Amino acid sequence: MTFQKKRIWRVIKVRIAVYCRVSTRDKQDITTQEVYLKEYSDREGHEVMGVYSDIGESGSKDSRPRFDEMLEDMRAGKFNGILVYKLDRIGRSLSHLMKLFEEFKKRKIAFISATQSINTTSPEGRMFLHMLMVLAEYERELTISRIIDGQERARLSGKKIGKRGKDKGERRKSGYWLRWSKKTTPQNQAVTIKQKLQENLDINKQVFI
Repeated sequence: MTFQKKRIWRVIKVRIAVYCRVSTRDKQDITTQEVYLKEYSDREGHEVMGVYSDIGESGSKDSRPRFDEMLEDMRAGKFNGILVYKLDRIGRSLSHLMKLFEEFKKRKIAFISATQSINTTSPEGRMFLHMLMVLAEYERELTISRIIDGQERARLSGKKIGKRGKDKGERRKSGYWLRWSKKTTPQNQAVTIKQKLQENLDINKQVFI
């Protein structure tokens, strides 16, 4: 007779800090995250010690007002777990995430992503976390690469680049405008672009020879 071993999952109850974030581009309301995470905590039997919400803050920023406050409370020992809606709510940079999780591990802080089956209280959860972090960084770098390529194509086609200031005639110091004109011909288009680069970026004429 053979016996099959049943795997028993140990559910660890933790004192949770709920962290929510929405950027200016997110369509989701901050309340949606807060309600979802509180209901998740109730189902899992976790105790919510505080809710920290950043509104209009980008995940590419390492420092955010309420996020920084949460980290300070963590270091003060006010909770031993952090619950988020998705991994990218706490950050998008792989180097930043690695630094955070190194501190979480050192302080024995559990990290739980409610919608992604991430729970660092289990070996499987930790493995899945690292996989998602690498994929998230790849997606971020791919997006940046596409934006840069798109800007380069716009420059070469003579299209305007960057954001216009309050004064319509104002150019941003960090960029320049290349306007497309119906009168521009393929022959003089390259000359126009070179002139704009020289005027606005102060590039020596010898660069274009």
